[in-house]
Amino acid sequence: MRLDHVEIFTVGTPPPGWGGRYFILVRVSTDTGLHGWGEVYAASVGPKAMRAVIDDVFARHMRGENPEHIELMFRRAYSSGFTQRPDLTVMGAFSGLEIACWDILGKARGRPVHALLGGKVNDRLRSYSYLYPGPGDRTPAFWGDAAANARVAGDMADQGFTAIKVDPAGPYTIRGGHQPALADIEQCVTFCDAIRQAVGTRADILFGTHGQFTPSGAIRLGRAIERFDPLWFEEPVPPDDIPALAQVARATTIPVATGERLTTRAEFLAVLRAGAAGILQPAIGRAGGIWETRKIAAMAESFGVQIAPHLYCGPVEWAASVHLGASIPNLLMIETIQQGGTFHRQLIGEALPWRDGFIEVPDTPGLGIEIDMGVVAAHPYDEDALHLQMQEAPPDPRGAGPFGGGAPRD
Repeated sequence: MRLDHVEIFTVGTPPPGWGGRYFILVRVSTDTGLHGWGEVYAASVGPKAMRAVIDDVFARHMRGENPEHIELMFRRAYSSGFTQRPDLTVMGAFSGLEIACWDILGKARGRPVHALLGGKVNDRLRSYSYLYPGPGDRTPAFWGDAAANARVAGDMADQGFTAIKVDPAGPYTIRGGHQPALADIEQCVTFCDAIRQAVGTRADILFGTHGQFTPSGAIRLGRAIERFDPLWFEEPVPPDDIPALAQVARATTIPVATGERLTTRAEFLAVLRAGAAGILQPAIGRAGGIWETRKIAAMAESFGVQIAPHLYCGPVEWAASVHLGASIPNLLMIETIQQGGTFHRQLIGEALPWRDGFIEVPDTPGLGIEIDMGVVAAHPYDEDALHLQMQEAPPDPRGAGPFGGGAPRD
């Protein structure tokens, strides 16, 4: 069996657009007629440019190869152009194609992907989600409304969620890091207080930031919200500043989490060696694929660090996270879009059941999903915006205003 060709589908997300503006899905086929699904989560270039990168990575490093030879294909892509270093765009393309190889191998053997990774140690996986507007809520007002967020958090705890993520610390700017305004700190305290009162001890608060702050600014913010006992403080400083991340981790009692913008074990190992995080959040469609992320999880286990795979994209990476999570002993939880996401469910149906706060691990061959091509055809993405985009204006010292909810589509 040999890898033969790849098809690339850039799927536009309908309003409200949870998961980003689009998903990049790949369908890789073999000379025996089998196909596998993957998803690319690399968004530093536009989707048309990314399509060209995916085509090049497949043609240069994978076409004609046995899909079992995942390590060999990874080494080719990682070393491409005499680099042998992490490259977000190249490794993002490879990640999606590699996920598809595992789907093919599982289908060829009639076994779920987790069975090929060492078997299940977890039959169901703890699930968390961002707080998204409920019925009757309107954006952008929702993002700055602590009472509305607390109401949604209470509703989610009633559904069975044991962890919810909130992100009230202001927009992400190209000028990060910066000192938080006092108004921003006050808003974060107000949100955490309202949500803690709504959920009590039924659910953990996951406090999201995305590299907005300087080390000293992050420490000020962290100390202000410590009394609400968040389970994690996510990306408090820019992700490439590992010494700063370690400085924050030493100065707060809140576990630091990072990883959604990192790629390959080389970048994750630097975080672990520095003692800069207690929780890693690899995005499998960016970090190097399932096998590379499995290595990251094994390294983290040796450092006493847990894994919480990131998801702000489509359902194929979600499925990959489920199979990886089923096979690793140091899984903390995995991210979902609400209980699976309305549009995600349109694409894959109920293949990944969510019940009472947990995702049940499928035992069907491969990733256990198939994509509804009618839904794909009905939602092409032909714009030029990136999957997510950062604010260019400088932060306002009077208060930066709320985070805009992950590029929602109106």
